[in-house]
Amino acid sequence: MRHAGGSGGQTVGRMGRPEFAVAVNPDAESSLPYLIRLPLDGGGVVLKVRDTWPRTAKVYCHRTDDWPDEPQIVERVPVRSCVRRGAAVDLVLDRGRENRSQIVFTRLKGGREAIFWQSARTSKQARPNVGVPRARSAAGRLEILVDSHETYPWRFTAQQADTVRRALPAGDYAVELDGHIVAAVERKSLADLVATLTGGRLRYLLAELAGVPRAALVVEDRYSAVFRLERVRPAVVLDGLAEAQVRFPTVPLVFCETRPLAQEWAYRFLGAAALELATHRPADLAFAQLELVGEVPAPEPTTADVRAWAVLSGLTTSARGRVPAEVWAAYRAAHGSVPG
Repeated sequence: MRHAGGSGGQTVGRMGRPEFAVAVNPDAESSLPYLIRLPLDGGGVVLKVRDTWPRTAKVYCHRTDDWPDEPQIVERVPVRSCVRRGAAVDLVLDRGRENRSQIVFTRLKGGREAIFWQSARTSKQARPNVGVPRARSAAGRLEILVDSHETYPWRFTAQQADTVRRALPAGDYAVELDGHIVAAVERKSLADLVATLTGGRLRYLLAELAGVPRAALVVEDRYSAVFRLERVRPAVVLDGLAEAQVRFPTVPLVFCETRPLAQEWAYRFLGAAALELATHRPADLAFAQLELVGEVPAPEPTTADVRAWAVLSGLTTSARGRVPAEVWAAYRAAHGSVPG
């Protein structure tokens, strides 16, 4: 690691203009997965951040003195203006959209520093003015299984629940009765949901969840945030989500605005499912206790899946109508599948 102002942390681009850079945080244990570098103080001010831009909410930041020698760059943008004004830094980037933001330095009670990265949209956006209830779920205190592959799992500290880490066959969080998983919830950020859909993996994931008596997929964002996507056409994502919900009607896709609200929804869902299936156990658990023989065939992709993949892969295809045969062939070759 090297200080941001050193030779490995230049903040000037090829044309001699200062640059704003976003990189992957090499510290896998950090809860802040990205680094941003601001062209300030004659070198660069580096912050660890939770997201690459304040799109739907303020982004929490933390100071750091290090910038990787060989950073994994996510984005590099020329800067029009980066000026420190009192307790805030006003940042204006040289691009058409998502170009104005502000980093605010403040102090919490007790004197601890807090840094927030916000845009005009997130500062004006109404936050859900609600408090998470402390009452138990319908099933009482829960033991929630947390998939061991979850990097930054929900901890349910605001809910009356105990967590156990272990590998799960479907979903990220689950409850079980008599050793059988009876309800599961898959958690997604919006970026992860879009990547899963456009990469052709969403149908496999929903097919696994459909094998659980009660299952759902919950998104830590607003549905309206889909309409503001920039790297993929919103209509492609919306069509893909609609077709996925129609094909797997027993697995609802729920948008819950924020991470705390998504966690609370999942807690209530798992509690209600545990109570219902404990009451109606013979009928509902019959399928859960069946042993599958052989491999379950993967679901055939839809035109929305193939069209979304083609857009991200740089292939030419129309936004509507039939997908060309050569695009279908390229999709199947890329995913190791053959025509059904």
